[in-house]
Amino acid sequence: MIKPKPRLALASSTLLSSSCSCPVLDPIGDGSEGRGMSSSSSAAQKHHHRRQGGGGGSGLVPLSALIKEEGRTERRVGAGGGSRICARDEDGGRVGCAGPGEAAEGARPLRPLLRYGCAAQSKKGEDCFLLRTDCPRPSTSASSSASPHHTFAVFAVLDGHNGNAAAIYTRDNLLNHVLSAMPRGLSREEWLHALPRALVAGFVKTDKEFQSKGLTSGTTATFVIIDGWTITVASVGDSRCILDAQGGAVSLLTVDHRLEENVEERERVTASGGEVGRLSVVGGAEIGPLRCWPGGLCLSRSIGDIDVGEFIVPVPYVKQVKLSNAGGRLIIASDGIWDALSSESAAKSCRGLPAELAAKQVVKEALRTRGLKDDTTCIIVDIIPPGETIRPPSPPRKMNKLKSLIFRNKAKDPSHKLTKQHSAVGIVEEIFEEGSAMLSERLGHDSSGGRTSSSLFTCAICQVDLEPSEGISVHAGSIFSSSSKPWEGPFLCSDCRDKKDAMEGKQPSGVKVL
Repeated sequence: MIKPKPRLALASSTLLSSSCSCPVLDPIGDGSEGRGMSSSSSAAQKHHHRRQGGGGGSGLVPLSALIKEEGRTERRVGAGGGSRICARDEDGGRVGCAGPGEAAEGARPLRPLLRYGCAAQSKKGEDCFLLRTDCPRPSTSASSSASPHHTFAVFAVLDGHNGNAAAIYTRDNLLNHVLSAMPRGLSREEWLHALPRALVAGFVKTDKEFQSKGLTSGTTATFVIIDGWTITVASVGDSRCILDAQGGAVSLLTVDHRLEENVEERERVTASGGEVGRLSVVGGAEIGPLRCWPGGLCLSRSIGDIDVGEFIVPVPYVKQVKLSNAGGRLIIASDGIWDALSSESAAKSCRGLPAELAAKQVVKEALRTRGLKDDTTCIIVDIIPPGETIRPPSPPRKMNKLKSLIFRNKAKDPSHKLTKQHSAVGIVEEIFEEGSAMLSERLGHDSSGGRTSSSLFTCAICQVDLEPSEGISVHAGSIFSSSSKPWEGPFLCSDCRDKKDAMEGKQPSGVKVL
């Protein structure tokens, strides 16, 4: 005899499963993405399996039990039904869930996507570059410390001279030196705040260690760290990083340390004991760009160059900005590009192309303009809003004179104001900018006194542990400064203090803080 109710329950179970068969999208990566099964369908299968394993009955689920389980599932997921998408913030954590057409409640900005490309043409073999998108960033949260999304990206261009030894050494060691100068146990905001100071320490330590090898090579360095929407750039020399924001605004994120163009750097070098002049030839004529003597280097800042003098400093110019959620494009390149193209022309030449093709196009345009007279390296990084099609800014359309008159008249239309409002999404927030060559200004004041967890003092540059009697304050000896506090950290070891004094054109002070 056939019982009608269980048959009805089976039919109802099938209908309930098929009515919520849209896939549950889970960008958090817990394994449920793409399964093509809703939570109610999964609940029905659990009941079916439980009944079959019970050792009796027909294995069919009563309709009342299925409805009850469905109600519990709906209360867990939330009212509204349908698939729900959980978003990640810049730290990789869940920030809220939303159904179709809903905004995630309390959501913070999501991490952008990064797409990059690199192209190079070599003449001397002295350029190097660094591409890394998986650098781990420590976190204070125990629950999220193991998340693979606590990462940042690093892109760098290093233009060597007098050989490639300095460029290779910097490529292989600079990032580690920067990270070793970062305090531990910081939140993401604290980490970003401490990054400019750590970059200064990392650059100086890299220079000090390379010079200890006795090699005469040197290198420029443009070092870019991207963490979420925040970009931090540190640079010495004349390699350059520019930002082409959405809307077509091009801005410079570095400063060229060329003696020919930079008046402040010329004054600093001469005040520190260097001489600035052009190359003299037979007959007393002077040719070429301004150079620093001894050595004849036309740059005022670099890593290495032990034969030039310590007044050619490794202290970087640092700038930190935050993009709007419209994203933007970075162009990082050696002077083989910038000697041929302006910042605006480089950005314009590659708009509308994906990153890999854009890098090749910039190099091609530079070679077409000037030829291969120097090593030429270019990195393009597109910072793209999540969930959007990867499509860099399109190049502006050309208009004939008749069309330009028409569009000029239409500019008085109220819709023109709407276009201006939309273009405001490309606004870039400047967080930090500093270019001083004085370590006492760049390393700042350390309220912790330079102490580590082991209660020892630590050199702010080379990170070696010091006894309290060994630490020399970075502010010691600045008797003409009203803010001089020789008892206050950060502290330097004797070697790093000697390097600081030499960079500032002073003799080692020998002052120690007891």
